[in-house]
Amino acid sequence: MPNFVRPAALALTAALVLTGCGAEVTSQDGEGGDAEARGGHYPVTIENCGRKQSFDKAPQRVVTNDVGITEIMFALGLEDHMAGYVMPDDRGDLTSVPWKGGYQKTKWLSKKTINKEMVLDARADLVFAGWNYGFNEGEGFSPAELKRVGIDSYLLSESCRNGRGKARGVMAPLEALYTDLRNLGRIFDVEDRAEALVATFRKQVAEAQAKALKGADRPRVFLYDDGQDKPLTSGLYAGPHDIITKAGGDHVMKDLKDSWATVGWETVVERDPEVIVINDYGDTTAEQKRKFLKSYPPLADVSAVKNDRIVVLDYAELVESPRNPAAIASLAADLRNLAP
Repeated sequence: MPNFVRPAALALTAALVLTGCGAEVTSQDGEGGDAEARGGHYPVTIENCGRKQSFDKAPQRVVTNDVGITEIMFALGLEDHMAGYVMPDDRGDLTSVPWKGGYQKTKWLSKKTINKEMVLDARADLVFAGWNYGFNEGEGFSPAELKRVGIDSYLLSESCRNGRGKARGVMAPLEALYTDLRNLGRIFDVEDRAEALVATFRKQVAEAQAKALKGADRPRVFLYDDGQDKPLTSGLYAGPHDIITKAGGDHVMKDLKDSWATVGWETVVERDPEVIVINDYGDTTAEQKRKFLKSYPPLADVSAVKNDRIVVLDYAELVESPRNPAAIASLAADLRNLAP
């Protein structure tokens, strides 16, 4: 991934310097005075992917998996509650992002796939991951397995399964981000920080939408993650749907009721995207992905390929993360610049 931060992300840095500690809240039965007499904030109960969870105190040794999840913790100022993070080393330059201080203070536990032994060695009391963002029954690493060894879990809301097999997604992508910020705000008694972040992000998105293309000017947009035989792309419930839509594009896979899924190239050709967004990560570089798209014969007459309207966004901007609002502003500018 390229070693740069987009101007929108840099502008966000100042907005994310938040102050304050945990907000005073009422108890679960609504009696604020009684809650204060019992020590204030705890116990708290939240709902995560349809499951109610109660916490008697804030977890102190959280292990996170992957960049977006890790940066949600950093955006809330919770690095002191972390035992470390697990992340491959293809997630770009982490030294110039708004949350570089969190990376400097927190231990990088492993660049390999997260597993039970890893989090046990870290003496974790909570693992923040998601389905296909670390949790995978086939690998023996799931919330149920962790519960058996006394470790709590919090699931990334973008990854919630929706009851159609292992399909994921139960809410709009940005609402998933806001839901996780608010839930974690309650769990760690930093609700004021969570609400400030949500307000900042909503304002940033609204400002980007005000400048975005509208109506008939909205181009058809396809998200290309990876894959040559069949492309991996974003459906209705993954971050790119809201990023594309709110940036002024018409997401051509909006009828795919999943988060990240594989489709056929014939579907892409039929829907004729006018812009393709490349997800930049992994062993295949963005330039290699661009060259493949430009040279793959079935795509030769697709408008985006024919007119060379291909945009690159970083992985951390496209999965659920605090970088999503900045990505909307960045893509909105790109779509305006690419408009005929």
